[in-house]
Amino acid sequence: MPSVTSNSANFQTTAPVGQVDGLSVPRYAGHSTFARLPRIEDVPRYDVAVVGIPFDTGVTYRPGARFGPAHIRQSSRLLRPYNPALDVEPFARQQVVDAGDIAFNPFDIDTAVAQIETSAYELIKDGATLVTLGGDHTIAYPLLKAVNRVHGPVALVHFDAHLDTWDTYFETPLTHGTPFRRAAEDGLFVYGHSAHVGIRGSLYSPNDLASDAELGFQIVHCREFTRRPIDDIIDQLRQTIGETPLYVSIDIDVLDPAHAPATGTPEAGGMTSRELLDIIRGFDGLNLVGADIVEVSPAYDHAEITGVAAANLAYEFTSLLAKKS
Repeated sequence: MPSVTSNSANFQTTAPVGQVDGLSVPRYAGHSTFARLPRIEDVPRYDVAVVGIPFDTGVTYRPGARFGPAHIRQSSRLLRPYNPALDVEPFARQQVVDAGDIAFNPFDIDTAVAQIETSAYELIKDGATLVTLGGDHTIAYPLLKAVNRVHGPVALVHFDAHLDTWDTYFETPLTHGTPFRRAAEDGLFVYGHSAHVGIRGSLYSPNDLASDAELGFQIVHCREFTRRPIDDIIDQLRQTIGETPLYVSIDIDVLDPAHAPATGTPEAGGMTSRELLDIIRGFDGLNLVGADIVEVSPAYDHAEITGVAAANLAYEFTSLLAKKS
């Protein structure tokens, strides 16, 4: 990882370097970085790093999420400097950079997880915040470990069709279906201040829900989005999070396959992209300390439907962080 002279969010000597001007250079040209932002090595300091983790060794069905970071970057070219929904210019209020991709051993999960934690910590140890593009959901575990080294245990809000708190797959403890079981064992998130959102689909047994409840998650099932106003769900989540530092992990399969076909384990009956964006914007004012968007598998993506959704979610996170700064 390149060295940076200072990346404290409270230290800024020059105006942030923003996007390539979309009115001077067509959006299909220029940098291939996220939102055509500067690379980490192009600026002396940064507040927010968008980083890719092209890891999919932990998948249990469709592979291909290793190509997710590059696809999300390609799908981010239409993002513009002003976010009217949150009334903020995220790239003018803070220095946002593309930190490239974290390198790791692609053949050994334990080694890769350790390398991801180390690299993520190096990016945030001086005060910056990560918005991570996956990769499969296994990466949430080392990311939470890195964030805990800076902020301590967090309120974890996990958007997903699946619980991801199973114990093992084929006697393997670290896969994309187990990261939050391992995180609970390590005390990485705060019991009673964390939530699953968008859960749906079939389970292995009724014990899956009972076992998950023991870990301290609230569950907002996906069917609730047809029965309750969005603002009511936002209020519930904000009360659950409270004053605790917030980490958000989004498996793109929380969206219905109509809105995100390009994912490894699609489930019918999911959220719309509009509902998910509204929920994320509802976290305005909370102490967001990190976020990831995972499980984008571009081989299944017609017309960048999934990639555009993922890119816009990352943009909303940079906007929330700008309002916090």
